[in-house]
Amino acid sequence: MSELFIVGTPIGNLGDITFRALETFKAVDVIACEDTRHTLELLTHFEIRKPLISCRSQNEDAAADKIIELLKKGESVAYASDAGMPGISDPGSILAYKVRQAGYKVTPVPGPSAFATLVSVAGPGGKTLVFEGFTSPSPGKRRKRLRELLSSGDAFILYESPFRIVKLLTDIADIDSSRRVVVGRELTKLHEEIVDGASAEVRDDFAARQSIKGEFAVFVSGSNNTKLSAENTDN
Repeated sequence: MSELFIVGTPIGNLGDITFRALETFKAVDVIACEDTRHTLELLTHFEIRKPLISCRSQNEDAAADKIIELLKKGESVAYASDAGMPGISDPGSILAYKVRQAGYKVTPVPGPSAFATLVSVAGPGGKTLVFEGFTSPSPGKRRKRLRELLSSGDAFILYESPFRIVKLLTDIADIDSSRRVVVGRELTKLHEEIVDGASAEVRDDFAARQSIKGEFAVFVSGSNNTKLSAENTDN
């Protein structure tokens, strides 16, 4: 039966793969993936061999059309992004939408995500939690959006690369130096690290490091009494 499976894969530790994810990969006819090389390594580790096709952010719309053609032929397809759940700051949302609009069943196969992993250990942040994902690389736009998020008083989650993490933490500290943040680096991996403290303290910690490696998720606690600085948000 033609069906698309959206499959969550480990964000680092391969032991986090689910039995259902492995059974799905074994059962489908084709596996679509954000990066065929990355997914091939995962499949090889678990001794799974299937035809692979690319479906990344740069070609997701066209790739979705190709996948629909496979479904029309009666084939079943699984989709995996490089890590975590597709569609959460990863490709997959356009694919899922177009396939469902074409009349085919789209089934989620839940798995790990950096978002849920960090929230589970971050501690209380407030009733409402906003997932923002990656902020703009433009300093002005990034600070403007951070000011909006901090002003809301709600907790929120951000993703960031090792190249901009200090800039992000600096922006947060400049706006609200006492807001509690929890930084998760290399979650589930060998060098996993979780740093918890006031934004200025956490910023100083990372700014003092000679080198920074890994991928980051950042939890920013909510506050009912947010006081913002008069920082200029111009570019």
